[in-house]
Amino acid sequence: MKEALKNLTKDMWNVPNALTIMRIILIPVYLILFNMGLDKWALAVFLIASFTDYLDGYIARKNGLITNFGKLMDPLADKIMVLTVLITLTLRGWANPWLVGIVLFKELLMVCGALLLLRGEKVIASKMAGKAATVAFMLAIVLTFFHPEFTAWGFQLDFWVLLAAVALSLCALCVYARAAYKLKKSK
Repeated sequence: MKEALKNLTKDMWNVPNALTIMRIILIPVYLILFNMGLDKWALAVFLIASFTDYLDGYIARKNGLITNFGKLMDPLADKIMVLTVLITLTLRGWANPWLVGIVLFKELLMVCGALLLLRGEKVIASKMAGKAATVAFMLAIVLTFFHPEFTAWGFQLDFWVLLAAVALSLCALCVYARAAYKLKKSK
C-alpha cells in the first residue's frame, strides 16, 4: 500500500491537479453559502467547481500532464462535490431522496472498487459513460436549484433530468465494473 501511495503522489504537483484540489476546497465554501440561504451564490460556486473539472481535464490531456493522482482524485473530487450538493438539495426538499440514495450507494461502490484496485497499484481512468453521467448530474443540479419555479409551473423538469442522470450513472457503474474485472483478470 505504501508503494501505491508513493506512485499516486509521484508528479502530482501540476496545474490540473491543483484545480482538482481547488474543487475539493470549494466544497465547504458551497456548504457555507447554501446553509446561509444564499442559494444562487452556492450554485455559482458549484458552477465554478464544474468548470474547473472541465478545465483540469483539458489542460492535462493537452499538455500530457495525466497522473495517477489525477486519474483517482479528479473523479473523487467530482463525486464528493456532486454528492454534497445533491444531499443539501435533498435536505431542502428539492431533490428526490430515493434517487440521491441510489447515487450515494453507487458512488460508495465505486470508491470501494477504486481503493481495491489502488491496493494492486491499478487505477482506471475516467470513461465516457462516467463523463456523460457527470454532465447529466451537473445539468440536473443546476435545474434543481430552480425546483420551486418548476413546481409552480407544474412540470418538474429537474426531477426528470435527475432521473436520467441516475440512469446514466448506473450504466457507468457497469462500464467501470467491466473495466475493473478485465484489469484484475489481466493481472
